[in-house]
Amino acid sequence: MEDFGRFLKNKCLDFAVDIVNLYKHLCEDKKEYVLSKQMLRSGTSIGANLVEAQNGISRKDFLAKVFISLKECAETDYWIELLFRTNYLTQKEYEEIGKKCEEINKILTSIAKNTRD
Repeated sequence: MEDFGRFLKNKCLDFAVDIVNLYKHLCEDKKEYVLSKQMLRSGTSIGANLVEAQNGISRKDFLAKVFISLKECAETDYWIELLFRTNYLTQKEYEEIGKKCEEINKILTSIAKNTRD
């Protein structure tokens, strides 16, 4: 289980790096600051909350933090789609970052379901 925890932490950290780089691109090249800042906050929060979950003091605490990560992931997906629909992201950028977000969402959903059961 420790290996999976490290795997997931690294996956979320890699995603956060992608989000930071996308934020920099949107600010510098597209001059978009408002929507991208929202995406930055939620996208980097996923992994931070997951790290808190892994260090939770109880199963209930762990599950609560996993659900917060899941909510942040859903919010990030929303901002990514909005940036795409408003032509700040190309189809390729949208698909690449969206696929990563969806993958994390599926993993977190599975963790939440299995922890509750």
